[in-house]
Amino acid sequence: MKCAVSLASVLPFVWPALAGSFSVVDTYQGSDFLNRFDYLGIADPTHGYVNYVSKSTAMSKGLVSVSGTNFTLRADDRNIVNSSASGRDSVRIQSQKSYGSHVTVINLAHMPKGCGTWPAIWEVGPDWPNGGEVDIIEGTNDIPNQATLHTSSGCTMPALRDHEGTSLTNDCASNANSNTGCGVLFSRNNSYGHSFNLIEGGFYAMERSTTLVKVWFWPRTATNIPVDVKNGSNTINTHDWGRPQAFFPDTTCGMKSHFSTSNIIINLTFCGDFAGATYASSGCPGTCESFVKNNPDEMIWAYFLIMWLKVYQ
Repeated sequence: MKCAVSLASVLPFVWPALAGSFSVVDTYQGSDFLNRFDYLGIADPTHGYVNYVSKSTAMSKGLVSVSGTNFTLRADDRNIVNSSASGRDSVRIQSQKSYGSHVTVINLAHMPKGCGTWPAIWEVGPDWPNGGEVDIIEGTNDIPNQATLHTSSGCTMPALRDHEGTSLTNDCASNANSNTGCGVLFSRNNSYGHSFNLIEGGFYAMERSTTLVKVWFWPRTATNIPVDVKNGSNTINTHDWGRPQAFFPDTTCGMKSHFSTSNIIINLTFCGDFAGATYASSGCPGTCESFVKNNPDEMIWAYFLIMWLKVYQ
């Protein structure tokens, strides 16, 4: 649902055939999020009530920070938003490197929560939606997480799929279903928001190849976290991870023609096309923009705390 275009150039890429076993190619932790990601001070393509700031501004205002190997990305929680501003100061970062077939594993200790928030960790190709989009973590106003694909026309999902979550829509095309994509609502309430933060988060993983996309989630308190995931091992085997929360097979999609290499994006916006549309039914007070504008004290929990993020191929 991000309606975004990747700003990184993409070179021709030969898609490998993946077979469950992968080796780490990139580890992002601590200052890697400062040095190996670009800070996109752009107008929000999803029409959020947000002002994405530059890297220097984010650092000087404490919107990004590093503590050892941990990285924090947050919105401004000190000021009422000036009426002339486009919205609350926040941050949108994009990996400098792009990936074809791969697995992304995220060790996340805290995610943004609260009325009006719309946080996401996702991957997108160039020339949206032609290069495809995979939303790994996305929710609004503390509504549980959902994983979603967005593509050009011609990619659909079968009604019955082998996953833990609940299929929401089956047409992934950006021009179908009011641009909601083909989403899967997670079965675990502690996969998002306050319930997620109470247990100090957990692990997300996404596998993408020419034949499928899968997204898993394990709460930090779970007893069935795969050892290679929990330890951030140099090698992993997704065949040992069990049923995913979301499964998107190639059956009626043609993944290879709908997805190109993609960049990783981490951002926190407010209101806009998704959080604004769900705000009235969320139990939050007043209007979305008014709440976000006038309640900086409610933004103290609006932050990501990332322990590490690893990419395997």
